Amino acid sequence: MPNEDLSPARATYRHGDLKRALLDAGVALAREGGPAAVVLREATRRAGVVPNAAYRHFQNHQALLEAVRAVALSELARAIEAEIHATRRLRDPRPRARAAFRGVGLGYLRFARHEPGLFCTAFVARPFDVDERAPDDGAARGASGMDPFELLGHTLDGMVQAGLLPPARRPGAEFMAWSAVHGMAMLMLDGPLRGLDEAGCQALAERLVAMVEQGLLAEAAA
Repeated sequence: MPNEDLSPARATYRHGDLKRALLDAGVALAREGGPAAVVLREATRRAGVVPNAAYRHFQNHQALLEAVRAVALSELARAIEAEIHATRRLRDPRPRARAAFRGVGLGYLRFARHEPGLFCTAFVARPFDVDERAPDDGAARGASGMDPFELLGHTLDGMVQAGLLPPARRPGAEFMAWSAVHGMAMLMLDGPLRGLDEAGCQALAERLVAMVEQGLLAEAAA
């Protein structure tokens, strides 16, 4: 029979798995080399199909990169959720709220160190024509249904509910906390701290998160 393709890749495509295979390949590329490594042609090669087959699922390179970016954000959210979950053993709501807030920062920095390719892909600069208000299909969220930024906001709300942070001081607090932790992450990945060992990075991460927490609480007490 002419033009019949019985290869495993073609069979996978017929069963609707090609999109998943391409996305998995894109995530692997990001993990290995960051956002610059996410190339549509290489993803199709790894998936075992011709490049044109990808356009049924990802119309261009940016579409694949956006999908991989969502997976990276989801993985980051899950790493943060694991840190928050560990604080549930604390029965007193005030120490629990503080520990959950610290957990967001520590989970963020640990993920950056252990998954630098995915971390950089999660925060890759996006073209101006990418609609930031596009409907969210949930791909960038963790098991809680929240993305990393929402998890940070959630723990800050917990600080308010525990009576640690006055409601009037809550607006915008996430931006101050996020900028400090993200700046440290970049120093560790591509700055003067990139040669620091794991123990040194962890010590600095704990000091930074403590400083951010103390700054918020000191501001609240002022």
